[in-house]
Amino acid sequence: MDYGFDDDQQAFAQEVRRFAVKTLAPHYQSDDKAAEFRRQLALDMGAMGLTGLRIPEELGGQAATAVIAGIAAEEVGREDFNATYLIINTALISDIIVRNATAEQQRAWLPGIASGETVPCICITEPGHGTDAASLELKATASADGGWSLHGEKTSITLGMAADRAVVLARTGGPGARGVSAFWVDLHDPTVTRSAFDDLGSRAIGRASLHFDGTPVAQDHLIGREGEGFVSTMQGFDYSRAIIGLACLGAAQASLDEALQWARDRVAFGQPIGAFQGVAFPLAEAATHLKGARHVCLEALWRKDQGLEHSAEAAMAKYWAPRLAVDVIHQALLTIGHVGYSTEHKVGQRLRDVIGLEIGDGTAQVSKLVISRHLLGRQYAP
Repeated sequence: MDYGFDDDQQAFAQEVRRFAVKTLAPHYQSDDKAAEFRRQLALDMGAMGLTGLRIPEELGGQAATAVIAGIAAEEVGREDFNATYLIINTALISDIIVRNATAEQQRAWLPGIASGETVPCICITEPGHGTDAASLELKATASADGGWSLHGEKTSITLGMAADRAVVLARTGGPGARGVSAFWVDLHDPTVTRSAFDDLGSRAIGRASLHFDGTPVAQDHLIGREGEGFVSTMQGFDYSRAIIGLACLGAAQASLDEALQWARDRVAFGQPIGAFQGVAFPLAEAATHLKGARHVCLEALWRKDQGLEHSAEAAMAKYWAPRLAVDVIHQALLTIGHVGYSTEHKVGQRLRDVIGLEIGDGTAQVSKLVISRHLLGRQYAP
């Protein structure tokens, strides 16, 4: 059993960290204040290869492992948490397309994602259906030309205000998961309207509601087979949730590092405040928990790469890491004190930003349900 990264993984982590410090970190706070997605961000990350990590090399990508995608998310999360959404979204969507789309579709769609020229999003949640996504109501009606038209609303869509294309789940058949199909949709069509949320955190990612008023979808933009969209899409979330976990841990680790330095530098009663147990022990606890959560996330991604079942591990990562990150960042803010409470410091923004991923891509309750069914067996669990 190997608990360390190999030479290539270490070199990759260092390269991404240098990029994140130089290119991403200077915009983290200003992008939040502008509350607007910067298109250059996607192009910069595309040039670095971070939007094409899970795309085959012949289509402009890196053909990277799931572990590599997780490493990238953690390193980027240290410097610009919101930039990790591009890694999370492109990794998930690329995986869906690679597993389910035809070779012709992959050639048409994936190079733009890899380069950062196409910003994608995934449209599942609806006003009346979030966790119960198999009950979604947005309809895809057959058209005379063999395609479809979309009617309905999707909400809480990450990058919804900025995205060019979307994987949209829509109902083409009867009730339940088997009546849902997946489509690749042009969001610049005039029948699509967007409404932005005014969010507590992650303001730069443009979370939005999207309204589809007869949006046309060509016959060759069905992803996979009709009626299989829900199942094929949900399979991708198993490992993307572990990538989310590492993104959150990256932000938490950066905050902990700042708190540790503050505990060394700040002097009270004639000594560094780190000399007081009340300051040092919470930081020691945070470091311990971060190390444990990081191992859970990386195990889920390693199992994905090995072709092993990883649903429970990914659920553990999604349940634990965002909650832990919130706690660690909060403790870091308290350690730094009044300086950390100022909007001039990044720690407060990280706290606001990370809270969003306690909700997005699966709540803690759903994750615990998956874990319970794995431990007990479905017939004995909730």
